[in-house]
Amino acid sequence: MSATPKHSKPAAGSEPASASGKTQILFGFHAVTVRLKTAPASVHEVLFDATRRDQRMRGFLEKAEAAGARLVESDDDRLQKLCGTTRHQGVVARVKAVAQQHSLDDLLDNVEGPPLLLVLDGVTDPHNLGACLRVADGAGAHAVVAPKDHAVGLNATVAKVASGAAETVPYLMVTNLARALNELKERDIWIVGTSDQATKTLYDLDLSGPVALVLGAEGEGMRQLTGKTCDELVSIPMQGAVESLNVSVAAGVCLYEALRQRRAKG
Repeated sequence: MSATPKHSKPAAGSEPASASGKTQILFGFHAVTVRLKTAPASVHEVLFDATRRDQRMRGFLEKAEAAGARLVESDDDRLQKLCGTTRHQGVVARVKAVAQQHSLDDLLDNVEGPPLLLVLDGVTDPHNLGACLRVADGAGAHAVVAPKDHAVGLNATVAKVASGAAETVPYLMVTNLARALNELKERDIWIVGTSDQATKTLYDLDLSGPVALVLGAEGEGMRQLTGKTCDELVSIPMQGAVESLNVSVAAGVCLYEALRQRRAKG
């Protein structure tokens, strides 16, 4: 890359014209870098803080230019207005919404080995969803499943918190969660839900086979019908004064226990 990246500088106070079709905003180094890597053609333009000249920014701009992205000089105020937060790290991208490539059935038909799914019931906070996607990616989960109602969809905050995992882990929103869980049962996938009232703990179960781990939102937990649909309910042992864990932390505990058992069995 040349010392000065090729980019455009719009007139003061102007905004680039929106591309045709539905567009989304991504922000932060990780989220934008992963999109440039996985779907570069979907990136309309990358706006960056022209006053930031550190090594991380220079390295990012090299990758963006190599991916063929249109680079646009910007400033902190404009970037904040675009993404609605100060935590943009000096990088905001306008991207084309990538169509969901999987139905749950299609995804499971192509899974190699025993499926590992994370099911979220009633998680509406984008920071929690982003963190859950990140831990799901780290633990090798094949997908995250949630109901269309009473759940947060993918947005810029989710993508930022997920640090790229929103691009790599399928997030499947189903119309009827209980029905979807019953369909998983028909595929011999064991439905394991978490509940503070369960007598068994997570560590009493064999999670090395096909399994879907179901977690509810903090405070309310799973809905009653969701709990009744589970094959087994387990608790996470709590040894201190705190009564429960953040849903993303609980997801990490559960997914990595399943991963540990799978690795132990080779």
